[in-house]
Amino acid sequence: MRTYLVTGGAGFIGSNYIHYMFRKYGDQIRIINVDLLTYAGNLENLKDLENKPNYTFVKADICDKEAISRVFAENDIDRVVHFAAESHVDRSIRNPEVFVQTNVLGTAVMLNCAKAAWELPEGGFKEGKKFLHVSTDEVYGSLPDDENAFFYETTPYDPHSPYSASKAGADMLVKSYMDTYHFPANITNCSNNYGPYQFPEKLIPLIINNALQGRKLPVYGDGKNVRDWLYVEDHAKAIDMVQEQGRLFETYNIGGHNEKRNIDIIHIIIDTLQEMLPEGDPRKALVTRDLISYVEDRKGHDRRYAIAPDKIKKEIGWQPETMFKEGIRKTIQWFFEHEEWMKNVTSGDYQKYYTEMYGK
Repeated sequence: MRTYLVTGGAGFIGSNYIHYMFRKYGDQIRIINVDLLTYAGNLENLKDLENKPNYTFVKADICDKEAISRVFAENDIDRVVHFAAESHVDRSIRNPEVFVQTNVLGTAVMLNCAKAAWELPEGGFKEGKKFLHVSTDEVYGSLPDDENAFFYETTPYDPHSPYSASKAGADMLVKSYMDTYHFPANITNCSNNYGPYQFPEKLIPLIINNALQGRKLPVYGDGKNVRDWLYVEDHAKAIDMVQEQGRLFETYNIGGHNEKRNIDIIHIIIDTLQEMLPEGDPRKALVTRDLISYVEDRKGHDRRYAIAPDKIKKEIGWQPETMFKEGIRKTIQWFFEHEEWMKNVTSGDYQKYYTEMYGK
């Protein structure tokens, strides 16, 4: 049985990945989920897996070398899938040090512990061990307003926020381990994800949640910033395919070919909510474009991201399967069915943070 160590598995992408892996492999794999359960990590995301004999949760900080070393010492880890990161740009602008600590130093701890566990006395590494570092397209900076311009694996790094700079630093560390030690790793850089279990500080769940309550829908600047959107299950599938079929030491860009302006996303969500809410539901009257409220632009706000997934398609055969309108419908349906989840994650500290960021 292959054993996976997943960091940040209680977060949005990590929990979707764990669900995907158990759906695909069932009892053929074992997953150890290491998560510190900071504000965006939520064990409710994995409630249905709690009693699985081949699933283990370990509450630990990836910066804690002793705790991570213990996980490697007590288990024969075959795969590391490293999601754990501080990931919200706005929070990084307010508190950059936390991002450097978790994203750069935490990655260094993970690399060192995996290297120590997998290294052979005569040099080289044990057969079949692999480390996958999950990163972002934000490390590449911003693209010009040209529909033919895309991020490729060869695009130079040009990060503009403390978040993307910390992820770029982590990517460079992983690259250095591959180059210096021939450490068995891959890097994936992915575009914006959306789907179930996404913490509502991110655009799509924020807009869904606010619209259903008749609250203002905050839009940065002129709303014309462009992002490439990928349904989270498509990302989970890509990660699995890179681990099993990707060439070692390579970077793979994972993109959705779903470029949309932020304001258009909001219009699509409002229209889809109107379609999906049944007649007589009092929320239907609340969901209108009148809720849109333009707010001061984010500092260092990149104008356009778009990934070219040519390499992963050609080498591995992966491509996105979920078109944006279908993905939005699935996401909204999930939020309809998990209103209690949304209530729980938006209580307490989130409310304070939301008020600080956007006012009431």
